[in-house]
Amino acid sequence: MSAIFRNKGFTLLEILIAVVLLGILSAALYGSYFGVLRARERASSGMESRRELGATLDLLRREVSSAIFNRSDKRLRFVVEDRDNFGVPSSTLEMTTLAPPAGDSRSESGIVVVTYRMAGKNKRFTLTRQERDLFSEESVIPAYPQMEQINAFLVECYDGSKWIKSWDTAINGALPKGVRVTVQIEEEGKPVQFTVLSTPRVTAQ
Repeated sequence: MSAIFRNKGFTLLEILIAVVLLGILSAALYGSYFGVLRARERASSGMESRRELGATLDLLRREVSSAIFNRSDKRLRFVVEDRDNFGVPSSTLEMTTLAPPAGDSRSESGIVVVTYRMAGKNKRFTLTRQERDLFSEESVIPAYPQMEQINAFLVECYDGSKWIKSWDTAINGALPKGVRVTVQIEEEGKPVQFTVLSTPRVTAQ
């Protein structure tokens, strides 16, 4: 009985060891919890970036496919300018294309002039999109962000024999036979490129 009585308590060393073990376990659980939170945030951000990228490339593919040109109407045009920012491709694309009506809220012709270009500073760029109705009398049309956190935007045109980085229907006299759009973004610190091909199908000579 006396031996059992003597062993009922904990020594100071045992308590210190327990506290240290509890601290180590808490730190591990704390790190794991916030590691999971950070991974979930990265996954969510990546999914949103991919969704935005997919929507942008699909929109570009459809608009290029519906691009229109007529030599007798100078308002109808397809222009690609080869530019760069700090050595990174930064094309400018302007085209006249068919667009579905936005609704009954305003009258529109269904023919729009769309301009894509990169804008930004300090090596942080956004792909902007500007749209106006061909017959609109508005003098100032705002450009809206189409895709954020973009590293490069390259538009190439196929003339039937090779891919070139510049095009102007006023000079070439026709729409390109094919258009290749390449967008570069950054994923987990690495540059990743995505490309879409499209062929203009509406041509009125």
